[in-house]
Amino acid sequence: MGKNNTKGTGQVVKIDASGLFYRELNAQLKELVANGVGKVELRNVYGQRYIGTDLDRPVDIEIFGVPGNDLGAFMSGPRIIVYGNAQDGCGNTMNDGEIIVHGHAGDIIGLSARGGKIFVRDDVGYRAGIHMKEYKDRKPVLVIGGSAQDFLGEYMAGGILILLGLNLGKREYLKANFIGTGMHGGVIYLRGNVRDYQLGKEVGAAELGEKDHQILRELVGKFASHFDYDAEEILRHKFTKLFPRWLRPYGRLYAY
Repeated sequence: MGKNNTKGTGQVVKIDASGLFYRELNAQLKELVANGVGKVELRNVYGQRYIGTDLDRPVDIEIFGVPGNDLGAFMSGPRIIVYGNAQDGCGNTMNDGEIIVHGHAGDIIGLSARGGKIFVRDDVGYRAGIHMKEYKDRKPVLVIGGSAQDFLGEYMAGGILILLGLNLGKREYLKANFIGTGMHGGVIYLRGNVRDYQLGKEVGAAELGEKDHQILRELVGKFASHFDYDAEEILRHKFTKLFPRWLRPYGRLYAY
């Protein structure tokens, strides 16, 4: 694709990313967004990093392939849809917008996210949602359809994390251990079975209240609409709510 000087939010631009170095690809993407393009299709993406990083305008970015690390990092506004898997650091410190992954995602998805929403259809790796945070009415959301590896929600300081475990049987347990280790803000909702030893010592477990049901109806409904699931069927199963037992779980380690 050559240089594009046209403007207008109704325009759709397609880029063939085959052989494009990530810096070149991202430079083209930033120029298009700056010119007011409303939708960009990226085809043949094979591991290019930082796609969507620091973009701060509403734009739809559709990715066909596997984007590299730090997809959507620091972004504020775009809507990124991945038709494939995503690698590590997806949504790193994102402020606003939406990332929708029609596949798996790697480690530290949602790292230090400060806002926006991330939906992953299948499984994620280690330390999903690590150090998510919130400020006033800005709350990041991470919804995972499949399983997660260890340290889910580690050091969470805010936001909403939902693990659905849709790929597990009725008698299977969630796979992650050390869930919520160091958690001191936000909330985690787990669908399915979990043993006490899988939870970090910093979290408590509770039954859902009406506000929790409202949150789940809204966010699971969005997840279901993205990936063609039946939201009512998902919500029919048991959920466990995890909350932080202390605001500063490690504060006493550094007190004199």
